[in-house]
Amino acid sequence: MSSQSEQTITRDNLLQTPEQELGSSKPKQFSPANVRKLGLTRKTRDRRDDHNPEERARKHKELELKPLYKELLYTITHRMGKPSSAEVFTESQLHQYIQEAFTMTEAEHRSLMERVHGTEPPVYCLMATVKEAKEILGKDISGFSDPYCLLTIMEDEEESRTRRSKAKPSKSIVKDVVSNDKIYESEIKKQTLNPIWNQTFILEFRDIAGASFHLEMWDKDEELSLTQKLEDIKTNFSSLKRMIKDAKKEKGQDDFLGKVVLKLQDLHCTEDNWYNLEPRTETYPNRGKCHLNLKFIHKARDGTLSAGRSAYINYCGILQQFVEAYISKQKSSAPWKGALCGEAQTLLEFYASQNDLSPFLQDLAKWVAYSKLYQSLEVDSSVLFQQLTSVEYHWRQQELPHQQKQELGDSLHGFLQYGLCLVAKYRDIFPPTPSATPKLHTLLRILVQICKTQAFQKLNPAQFELHDEVSDAIQDLAEIVNALSRLIGEVQEDIKHNKDVWNRVFLSAVQVDVFTVVYKRFDSLIAKEVRKTLSLLQGQMEQALANTLFPVYLSLQAIHKDKAFLKTRGSLELTNFQEDFRDALPYWLNQAFSRTQERVERAVQVDQLQPLQSGAVPIKHSTSAVDLVACIQPICHLWEQLSWPDPEEAFMLMVKLTEDVCKIVVNYCHTLKERVRVLSENSDPGSAINMLCVVVNDLEHLRSVLNRLPTQLNWAGLRDRTQNVIGESQFHNTLPSQLQQAQSVLGREIRSALDTLGKKLNTDIETQVRNMSTRKRLPSKSTEDAAAPLMRYLEQELQYMNENLVQENFNSLLTPLWNNSVKILYQVATQHPQQGGLMVFCQRLLYTLQCLEQCFLAEGNGLPEKTLHSDEYMALKAHLTHNSLSSCQLIEKFLERKIQEQNVNTSEKYGAVTLLASYSRSDQRLRVEVLNAVNLLPMDSNGLSDPFVQLCLEPNHVFQEVETRCTRTKSRDLNPLFEEAFEFLVSLDQCRAPGACLVLTVLDHDTLMTDDFEGEAFLALKGLPGVARDMKGDELSLQPEVTPAQIRLPLIHPKHNDDSILALLESRRGEQEAQAYVKKRRQREKQSQEGIQP
Repeated sequence: MSSQSEQTITRDNLLQTPEQELGSSKPKQFSPANVRKLGLTRKTRDRRDDHNPEERARKHKELELKPLYKELLYTITHRMGKPSSAEVFTESQLHQYIQEAFTMTEAEHRSLMERVHGTEPPVYCLMATVKEAKEILGKDISGFSDPYCLLTIMEDEEESRTRRSKAKPSKSIVKDVVSNDKIYESEIKKQTLNPIWNQTFILEFRDIAGASFHLEMWDKDEELSLTQKLEDIKTNFSSLKRMIKDAKKEKGQDDFLGKVVLKLQDLHCTEDNWYNLEPRTETYPNRGKCHLNLKFIHKARDGTLSAGRSAYINYCGILQQFVEAYISKQKSSAPWKGALCGEAQTLLEFYASQNDLSPFLQDLAKWVAYSKLYQSLEVDSSVLFQQLTSVEYHWRQQELPHQQKQELGDSLHGFLQYGLCLVAKYRDIFPPTPSATPKLHTLLRILVQICKTQAFQKLNPAQFELHDEVSDAIQDLAEIVNALSRLIGEVQEDIKHNKDVWNRVFLSAVQVDVFTVVYKRFDSLIAKEVRKTLSLLQGQMEQALANTLFPVYLSLQAIHKDKAFLKTRGSLELTNFQEDFRDALPYWLNQAFSRTQERVERAVQVDQLQPLQSGAVPIKHSTSAVDLVACIQPICHLWEQLSWPDPEEAFMLMVKLTEDVCKIVVNYCHTLKERVRVLSENSDPGSAINMLCVVVNDLEHLRSVLNRLPTQLNWAGLRDRTQNVIGESQFHNTLPSQLQQAQSVLGREIRSALDTLGKKLNTDIETQVRNMSTRKRLPSKSTEDAAAPLMRYLEQELQYMNENLVQENFNSLLTPLWNNSVKILYQVATQHPQQGGLMVFCQRLLYTLQCLEQCFLAEGNGLPEKTLHSDEYMALKAHLTHNSLSSCQLIEKFLERKIQEQNVNTSEKYGAVTLLASYSRSDQRLRVEVLNAVNLLPMDSNGLSDPFVQLCLEPNHVFQEVETRCTRTKSRDLNPLFEEAFEFLVSLDQCRAPGACLVLTVLDHDTLMTDDFEGEAFLALKGLPGVARDMKGDELSLQPEVTPAQIRLPLIHPKHNDDSILALLESRRGEQEAQAYVKKRRQREKQSQEGIQP
């Protein structure tokens, strides 16, 4: 039916995109409203073809043709039996035919042959159905028999054994020669000469050459009582002879009725015949006939050939390919009448037989294939009539599987739908010519035949009257609407001429307002025609009809706007014409959405994700982002075109349009992600990052598009129109929330893309940091040289990101990148084993951290200090700072921390000590006078203590030459008065050294045991009189005697294992000074009562 497909009317374009306006619209078959009842039980499938014909053909060959080709090669290789046609084809002829029919090259043919030869062969079987027998011998006394059949296949060895045993007077071949497991036995039919079995047996064999099928029919004899035999004689004296003969044979021995022996090589692949029952001897040569159905089939056929598809599906594909190949070779333009070449018929017969496809399934496949071909090629209608008749015959005889039932129903339904579409356009497709009119008649007869079939009536339960459907179809609604559109166009042009030209002439000459007169007359005329036409469309609206109505609506809109020029208006009938188009409105919106969505998808498919423009004024997003703005514009224009008058309905219309725009934006995000994934598969990492930057910019560009949407759609004007019908809260909770949801999706996608960028950079940063801090290279490079590669990498990458990302996204990238850099440094720092090289290692990491901070600060143009100095940063800096110090520096830090703790402590729960202290620069002497101690803890059993004070200058590496001093012991006193002075010869620089302090330890003297710890106090030397202020030489000589400062120091107890510096010192096993100091402090912690419950 090529003429039918060529003349099919294309769907009118509505809300055309620029490509479609240039003529690239895709023609679609018109689907009239009269097929609505057919659609009650089925859904139309929407198929989108690949836009690349070559790629589509390649996929079709790989996924469809090659599996079918392998099935045919397998069928030829393992064929059995003779075809029903008289012409016999060799294996090479069959190969050559399928190679041409499937357009396979020689290389493809050889490759697929090798695959087929590597598959497992099937199990060869003969499926034998014993249907019935007639006119067999009566072996019982009653004149009847109790027949049953034995079936088997004898191969070469068994046949030769049978020939050797011919001299023996045995009636049985099957029982004596073949083992019992190879013999199949039918049911026993009692007392009949015309038994009916309808039993099927599957007999396996190894090789068809030399093998033969054997069927023996026997009469089952059972031992009867003497009374029964006498009764038989009385009723039928003629049975006496049979009774005497029966008495001569052995008890229980069955009687031989006849046999059928067939060589497998002589059989067709399918046989259905009556066969004579042959005798063993010349006695009773006429023994009746047996009806057999024989078919060669495969068991355990290799399932990898066509990816697990069913044999029926493969048969349909093979049939369609053969038919298309046959029609393409025809030289004449005459319709195809169902003929196929001998090779095709032979292969189809072999394939159907080997896969045990029933005649019903074969005829169903032919109907499905031929009805599809009818829609694209010239197919004679008699072919369809023949297949419909066959399907209906089989439908009455047997049941179809559920899947094939569904397929048959879909096929009948689809052909009816297609036929009614042709009928709807009968004027164009079937012009009144001698050749076209019979085609219309035949088409209608086929539609009638389909509706009469039981299959259609069973599978399509919806009420369907062909007469009514054809009547509706010939009322071409689209043509009626087009006629209305032409009429309105002529009226619109006439009104325009009257308004712009003729009205001035009439007014100036005779003072007649011709425009008003003509407008009102046309207003009434058009209103009636519009209502009359649209009333015909009620309940039958669909996309094609809605498309044809849109130009009508726009023309009416233009006419309606001209009412502003009327001198006297009065009541106009076209005032509320929009109400008549409510049914078409959803289709217009859907058309605008679907076409915009398709255009956006095409834009993304051709987008290479490169910035549009670089240079002084860069455009950092790609082509698809620009196209998206252009694609959304028609939807906004549709809102202006509609100018819907009803405020409440206009609000709902705006909600729908906003929702569609948001959907397009969200779908664009997902499509763009897939596009960058496809392009990144075969690109280098640098290009992938560049494309990801462009994607981030595209999504950021979308944000600005969505932000402009309320202005483009004039939400403010809509709010003014709807303030009396739509509440303020409802308005703002609906439209802005839709935008908010789309914006949140964009935000998530942008963050996801930035996270991907950050992960890539973080991986590279971690690699650089680990390379920089490798312990084996610690001595070989300076700290600056080791950190240089990382800083160069960061400067290069951040500069690129700054140039190729919009500023908002660049700033969004910096914060997580900084946090992850700090995290990486912390992980690397804490994973280092506590052993040699740790100090240099941490010094290098600390320097790196400082460089990173300066890099991200960017002289005030990067991240603010508040963001940089996070809790993680401060913890890392403290960790690296401590680990970068020597043991002496750590001890100094520890003492400074203790001095700070002493200064903030005001509690005297462990007592306090009072002293006078000053430093004399002239003689470089530190003078300390211990005055007293108060409120000491009772350490002895008598509730008192024997206290003394130990004075020690620390750190030890600064005051190596200074000895520890002690006061006298005061017995049994908790508030002892000491009044003892001590002098220490130390320099001013020593007093000002980091951590320099006087440690006063109050102890309880025990004679036999270790002195008990009362508490300790730390006095910083740098704050003492004589140390704090700088003086020159002359001032120093003239300095009066320094007045000592009286100081009261609360005693403190150290907390257990609470100091990280001590833990760090403790880890330095190889340093004796550090270990000795830690040991002394751990001893004090053991003696401490801090944290102990009273």
